[in-house]
Amino acid sequence: MNPLYLAIPLSPLGGALVAGFFGRTIGRTLSHSVTILGMIACFICSLLVLQDVLAGHLFNGPLYTWASSGGLNLEVGFLVDGLSASMAVVVSFISLMVHVYTIGYMHEDPGYQRFFCYISLFTFGMLMLVLSNNFLQLFFGWEAVGLMSYLLIGFWYTRPSAIFANLKAFLVNRVGDFGFLLGIALVAAHFGSLDYAVVFGKVPGMQNTTIEIFSGVPWDLYSVIGILLFVGAMGKSAQVPLHVWLPDSMEGPTPISALIHAATMVTAGIFMVSRLSPLYEAAPTALSVILVIGAITAFFMGLLGLVQHDIKRVVAYSTLSQLGYMTVGLGASAYAASMFHLITHAFFKALLFLAAGSVIMAMHHEQDMRRMGGLRRYLPVTYVTSLVGTLALCGFPPFAGFFSKDAIIEATRLSNTPGAGLAYAAVLSGVFITSLYSFRLLFLAFHGKPRMDEHTREHLHESPWVVTVPLVLLALASALAGWFYVEPMLYGNHFGQAIVTGPGHEVLRHMAEEFHGPAAAALEGLHSLPFWLALAGAGTAAYLYIVAPGLPGRIALALAPLHRLLVNKYYLDVFYEAVFATGARRIGRLLWTVGDIGIIDGAVNGAARAVGSAAALIRQWQSGYVYHYAFTMICGVFLLLTLWFVRG
Repeated sequence: MNPLYLAIPLSPLGGALVAGFFGRTIGRTLSHSVTILGMIACFICSLLVLQDVLAGHLFNGPLYTWASSGGLNLEVGFLVDGLSASMAVVVSFISLMVHVYTIGYMHEDPGYQRFFCYISLFTFGMLMLVLSNNFLQLFFGWEAVGLMSYLLIGFWYTRPSAIFANLKAFLVNRVGDFGFLLGIALVAAHFGSLDYAVVFGKVPGMQNTTIEIFSGVPWDLYSVIGILLFVGAMGKSAQVPLHVWLPDSMEGPTPISALIHAATMVTAGIFMVSRLSPLYEAAPTALSVILVIGAITAFFMGLLGLVQHDIKRVVAYSTLSQLGYMTVGLGASAYAASMFHLITHAFFKALLFLAAGSVIMAMHHEQDMRRMGGLRRYLPVTYVTSLVGTLALCGFPPFAGFFSKDAIIEATRLSNTPGAGLAYAAVLSGVFITSLYSFRLLFLAFHGKPRMDEHTREHLHESPWVVTVPLVLLALASALAGWFYVEPMLYGNHFGQAIVTGPGHEVLRHMAEEFHGPAAAALEGLHSLPFWLALAGAGTAAYLYIVAPGLPGRIALALAPLHRLLVNKYYLDVFYEAVFATGARRIGRLLWTVGDIGIIDGAVNGAARAVGSAAALIRQWQSGYVYHYAFTMICGVFLLLTLWFVRG
């Protein structure tokens, strides 16, 4: 085995252990230095491994066997192919940029060393997930990033809102992870193995296998497994209705918002479904469910971005919508397009979050866009990079988002999976919505007259180089990544045999027949409907927030019921609080009063009282007088003699 494989996850782990255990001893500078060096080593090793994979050198094998039971091996192993190697490069690069950015953003925070430890551990968990060759290690990485997200979202643990947000993320993901664990259990029960290669090898021979969840009602095994595993993806990748934790995760520091939303935790579900494509291609019902859920998420979460005033929350709802696009691509069997969008999205979404953090730093931690305006004169680097990220997000050619997002839209149009028509309408409408809320953010924050107080305006200045350098590098990736990688990732052999599509689902092969290079695709994109929808969204935003800034308020009043519905996020949080949270508390209170106090305490205390009463009665015979004991002995002898005569 190539030693670089182990170096990829162990480099951030080593940095995390040093910063975590010795951070107070070695100080801030050495703490961030050792974790950043670990991430640099991780990124370089990932690049070398990807180059090796593209040269045809793949690896699939166990590192060690943890346990064996009934022929089922529980192993830790690596699967290094085009899919995992590409993810490792993206994860390590984004994490490296976040590590460098954190030096400037968190320099005054008392938990500085602890934060570097956490983000390195987060990266380690994600890398173990993407490199896994079996469901057990996949679940380990899955839970590791969930745990680290809990710690990072609640990093500022003195804030009640942060504690509420990390508990909410933890509990919502437990719902998804319960389904995920059931899916893994079904795989182990029916395939007799947790190894990907073994399971995929048995898929063709077990077609039409059914199970009975309810007696007498047969269910397709692959569809049940696929849907249960996707429930886990709905939690991690924040798909409706398990999306509610993601906007609240903005309570964490901005660097972790970028790390969670760009290339790590929220993309785990997308990666998982792509990795399990041989299984999902045999489960058409599961693909339809994925397609419809993704379409609902892409459209309805995008609408919520239109009414947000917190700059980070606008970007957060953008993440929800873009995850919906990736999920739609999975449902349309365009796995490579979803992975390509995952990669381009990692660049421009990390860029937008880190740019938002730069604005927040300049505004002395003000996040309300209504108190910004005119910042492009004071933050030129942040503005230009934000513009690049916005153009990439909206899908303007030739930026990276154009190639990946348009591929998903076109694949959905060509798909014959049930629900594709609805999904196509949703993702097409989402183009206009995405452009509208993205340029709304850009115009409110960077254009128009300054709306901040005089003290804040006098102290506005560009962020330090440790903040702007990651912004520039991410902007370059957001502008150029699509141009260089659209052909090998979508229509070439970049992912090799890691992604499988079944007969009738080869939408990308049909699209390849019309592809004539990135330049031709970009020129053709200028005539496409998504481009004009994106342009219309940008124009609408310019009119509403620059030409007629009072109009949005009047529209909100005219459409008060719809506006109220969006502001309250479709009342899903209210529903969950009233039904699940309050219901759980009431059930707990009932179990406490009836079960604990009434039955358990009653039985324990009743037994104690019975023993006490018996002891009090018996104590009457222990008077200390000899004649009382003699009388007792006579009664005993009389009783024994009576029993002897009766039996005789």
